[in-house]
Amino acid sequence: MIPAPEQPPATPPGGTPLDWWRRWWRRLPPSRQDRFATLAPLLSVLLFLSAIAVAITYLRYEELEREQEAVTRDVEYAQQRIRLRLLERQEQLMRLAREVDNKEISADEFEFQAETLISQFPELQAISWVDARRTVQASHASPSAPLPLLRPKGSTLAAAEGDGSFELARDLRQPIYSRPLGEDARQSTLMLQVPLTEQGRFSGTVMGEYSIDGLMRFGMPPEIMARYAVALMDDRGRVLAGNLQSPSTVLRLLPWSSQPLEHEVPVSPVGNGLILKAQGYRTSQDIVGSGFFWVIGALSALTVWMLLGTWRHTRRRVQAQQALMSETNFRRAMENSMLTGMRALDMQGRITYVNPAFCSMTGWTESELVGRTAPFPYWPEDDHEQLAARLEDELNGRSTPGGFEVRVQRRDGSIFDARMYVSPLIDPKGHQTGWMTSMTDITEPKRIREELSASYERFTTVLESLDSAVSVAPLGSDEMLFANKMYRLWFGTRGQGHRQLVDLAGDQPTPSPDNGDAVDAFAGMPTDTLTDAGAENAEVFVEELDRWLEVRTRYLTWVDGRLAQMVIASDITPRRNAEEQAARQAERAQTASRLITMGEMASSVAHELNQPLTAISNYCNGMISRLKEQRISEEDMLAALEKTARQAQRAGQIIQRIRAFVKRSEPNPMPSDVAQMVSNAIELADIELRRHQVRLSPYVAARLPSLMVDPILIEQVLINLLKNAGEAIAQAGRPPGERYIELRVGPRRLDDQEVVEFSVRDSGNGVPAEMIERIYEAFYSTKSEGMGIGLKLCRSIVESHHGRMQVQNIYNGDEVVGCCFSFWIPVQSRLTQESVPEAPAASSLTDTERAR
Repeated sequence: MIPAPEQPPATPPGGTPLDWWRRWWRRLPPSRQDRFATLAPLLSVLLFLSAIAVAITYLRYEELEREQEAVTRDVEYAQQRIRLRLLERQEQLMRLAREVDNKEISADEFEFQAETLISQFPELQAISWVDARRTVQASHASPSAPLPLLRPKGSTLAAAEGDGSFELARDLRQPIYSRPLGEDARQSTLMLQVPLTEQGRFSGTVMGEYSIDGLMRFGMPPEIMARYAVALMDDRGRVLAGNLQSPSTVLRLLPWSSQPLEHEVPVSPVGNGLILKAQGYRTSQDIVGSGFFWVIGALSALTVWMLLGTWRHTRRRVQAQQALMSETNFRRAMENSMLTGMRALDMQGRITYVNPAFCSMTGWTESELVGRTAPFPYWPEDDHEQLAARLEDELNGRSTPGGFEVRVQRRDGSIFDARMYVSPLIDPKGHQTGWMTSMTDITEPKRIREELSASYERFTTVLESLDSAVSVAPLGSDEMLFANKMYRLWFGTRGQGHRQLVDLAGDQPTPSPDNGDAVDAFAGMPTDTLTDAGAENAEVFVEELDRWLEVRTRYLTWVDGRLAQMVIASDITPRRNAEEQAARQAERAQTASRLITMGEMASSVAHELNQPLTAISNYCNGMISRLKEQRISEEDMLAALEKTARQAQRAGQIIQRIRAFVKRSEPNPMPSDVAQMVSNAIELADIELRRHQVRLSPYVAARLPSLMVDPILIEQVLINLLKNAGEAIAQAGRPPGERYIELRVGPRRLDDQEVVEFSVRDSGNGVPAEMIERIYEAFYSTKSEGMGIGLKLCRSIVESHHGRMQVQNIYNGDEVVGCCFSFWIPVQSRLTQESVPEAPAASSLTDTERAR
């Protein structure tokens, strides 16, 4: 029986992987197949080169890591050797310090032991005993020590010597190492300060100074010196001892040889100020491994370069086509995105191209415009001749470079203004094929420009019609940037008037005297915030104009960026005249008020004068009678004459006080004694108060400061208040026991200001509540026969001395039992002996007016 043939294994539905890759490859377009065919060998070469590089690099880095561990281990060992040597020297210096603390050795014995230590240990250069005041008590230095380390006995350490280690040893009470000292790195030293104590107090240090070079030569193990390049460095990287090799430029050709084998560690117990660094010597260049690496790399790079050249050659045409297509699309997109209308004409004036912006402006489509000749559909009918002439100039190359304005008609019949620019259209060969025209809609900018022009004309008209002179000039220059009509009328067109007003107003900046060069007087002045500053006013008198002007100045930045100053001058001559007239009227009112006061007190004054006059008459008659009878002795005659003289002086003082009070004079602020002013006022007012049977109780605080006031005016205020208080008590009809006035003067502090307060309290009926707000008004009075100017003048006088005045009723329950008028004057007044109070101000009077 013949066996049946074997059936082939069933093929999976998807086929073998090779069939799948074949189908995928056939579905790719030819350009993608070319790309993959080029990239596959390129990728293989790169993978091969990467594998070789990784293997060699791994092996080399393993070797470098082992060498680095050996360097680290040896450097740590060398650091331990130096550390032990420093600790041994430190222990010996501490033992020497303990002997000094215990006073077991003298200065000579200290020098002997120091000499022994220095001879035994060459790295020690000098050992010194320094007390708490930095004075050297004993010292010994090696014969090879530098001159700065030779410290004779009795010398003093400089404050900066030791880099602060002396102060640290004093504060911490433990041995302190300094940073490496010395300008020359090769001769630098290291200082150890071991503190000394005496009964718990710091008494100085034992100072040991090491040679860093000696520490390197005698403390470094020889086997380490033979194997490595070793150096001691400070924290700034300076080599203090030893040397370091420079890295070879040949080794840097390999990626694993960019850094030399080295290790550094701080030297304990000095710290980070002293660093031990070592570098390993290289004995071989590893030429075989490096050459093998670079040969493989060069062959692989050559293969990659050839594959890349083939790939670029095959793709160059595709890239050129794509670039051309992208460029065309970009230019088309740019032309379609422009807001400026573009139009192209051939040499015969036929439209060959328009962009979408041109079509949007005119309302006509591209198909309707391309190929058209003049007249074009967007020409207004009324401008055909003018536009035809313009087109003829364009075709002949006579258009202006700055463009020209035309009117354009839209498809819906509306008209807008446009500006057109014409330029030749040149092809790639350099031949002109037509004309390119750009068109911009300028309707809105033209409207804004016309509105700005109209606004400028209105602004200029307003400035020209002002009654004030307005001028603008650069700082430090007589050039006029602007001047209105009033300025030109007063000062002409030059800048001297502007400069004169600025000088009179005192607002002109001057160069700093400390600036020796004086190149720019206004250097450093801010230019951004000057225009935010408010204007300042100054009243000046211009002799050329015979006018008073109010001058306001401010800084501003001119349109060209320069810093300028604007001056506004207004004529205030009528106002000044009115103020002077008001001041003269106020002064006359003060004098009239004093005369009225004395007129009301006339009967009391007459009674007061009658007493001394009667006494004088009686004394004279008595002396005459006794002389006739010859019954008077010389002593009685002298006593009678002295009494007569005193009465005459009393009468004269009363008349002189009244004359000084009512005399008209200019205000004269002067340092015035408060007690004297109060005494003078009481002396005049007491006459009137006795007539009304009113008792006055004055109280003046001791050691009051003097006030810068006009004493006559302050006395006038006190007299008016005292007289009004007496009249109020008389009108109230109080019984004799309740007729009193309290006058109190004392210091007070108001609003962080030292003042002197005057208060007058009476026992009258007070001021009605509805009249308190009006009692200071002119010609308003609570008395039927009053003129209503007394309190008004009193308040004006007080305020002219920068004081305040107030009134308030005194209550006993709901009943008014009196009134208190008070005012205060500041101690630190702004008035001077030459100044004139603001209100009422003094005016110039003629001799005739003064005599009145």
